[in-house]
Amino acid sequence: MMAEAAVKRTPGRGRFITFEGGEGVGKSTQSNYLLQLLKEDFEIDAILTREPGGSDGADQIRQLLVTGAEDRWDPLSETLLLFAARRDHVNRTIVPALKAGVWVISDRFYDSTLAYQGYGYGIDLEFLNNLNQHVSGKLEPDLTFILDAPSNIGIIRALDRGGTEDRYERFIGEFHERAKKGFEKIAASNPRRCRLIDATKPMETTRQEISNLLVQHFKLQRIKRSISS
Repeated sequence: MMAEAAVKRTPGRGRFITFEGGEGVGKSTQSNYLLQLLKEDFEIDAILTREPGGSDGADQIRQLLVTGAEDRWDPLSETLLLFAARRDHVNRTIVPALKAGVWVISDRFYDSTLAYQGYGYGIDLEFLNNLNQHVSGKLEPDLTFILDAPSNIGIIRALDRGGTEDRYERFIGEFHERAKKGFEKIAASNPRRCRLIDATKPMETTRQEISNLLVQHFKLQRIKRSISS
């Protein structure tokens, strides 16, 4: 589990930031950067988590989803597993942290379900939205960074990492292209919350863009000098 076990209690409600996008676009790298930025530049208590996963129960379900054969689950079974993991993640990690005044950064959340299971598999979007209302309630990210890159480039990057959690990377290219277009539609239909970022640019350029968007969105004042590259 990526989320930290202990968090420092601060006044007010925390903020919820998510990173979305296809495989290999750099979500993990940039979310780790943002965690460091919040803590060092703004002295904001923050945790980093992920989906599927982010709590003990959700991490166990994660292994059922990201390993094994591509056809291990049919689309509906996979979707229900994802929502079961999200329910535990929301209840045990995200909501308690936000209530304690801690900012939460999540590497994937509900937009990935819409893009992968909705646009990728073709599961009814209204069904997914209704199910999410029961699972997540009114919880919605305050800000979402959607990292965008050609799906074939992202898959090559992801497969080059190696490891056993490669089930989604091995899906056919058409699936990933449909998911990519899904993310673009999500960004276009949620301009208040979503920021679409070109992930083919140099890493430092992407970092600076994320930093600038963060400051603008939350009207933050830097306490310390920006972290070095």
